[in-house]
Amino acid sequence: MKSLLALSILLVILDAAHALSPATEMIVSVPDQQLALIDRGKLVSKYPISTSKFGLGDSNGSYRTPVGVLFVSAKFGDRLPAGAVIKNRMPTGEVINANAPGRDAIVSRVIWLRGMEQQNKLARNRCIYIHGTPEERRIGTVASFGCIRMRSKDVIALYDLAHIGMHVTITERKIDSFIQRRDDEQPSLLARSD
Repeated sequence: MKSLLALSILLVILDAAHALSPATEMIVSVPDQQLALIDRGKLVSKYPISTSKFGLGDSNGSYRTPVGVLFVSAKFGDRLPAGAVIKNRMPTGEVINANAPGRDAIVSRVIWLRGMEQQNKLARNRCIYIHGTPEERRIGTVASFGCIRMRSKDVIALYDLAHIGMHVTITERKIDSFIQRRDDEQPSLLARSD
């Protein structure tokens, strides 16, 4: 019984060690075509993404990716399988494979963004999401219609780490400019870079 209690306490401590602080934020770098989770200047994880093929902006009907500081306002897709099609923030029951020909659906998870600044105030009404895409071969290039697209496995991992209210900065700066390093510190080998 004591060993079971000790094991339970150890698991709670290990889980807490991997928990993100409330200061953790997402950085979406348009030039890098990457999204990073950064906790107090430290890189937690990094994922390839796709922003809009129409450029940057926030006007209605522009299909552009808004820039500036936004926040996670809602999340949809709990426990859906990878490739599950989501339409109007509801699962359709269909599951499609990555790179399925002729398919450009929203899949796996939806993280809905709301703008915090004048330059991105329309983001929520425009349904700007971070979401999975079946067009995984296009990840890493500008390819979306305004949203931030991710591979299904990556958006599922991110979804589990993101919380309502988490800040998301979409920027023309590179990810490295957000990471704080002391002169004698080397990048962590544990930081995810795929």
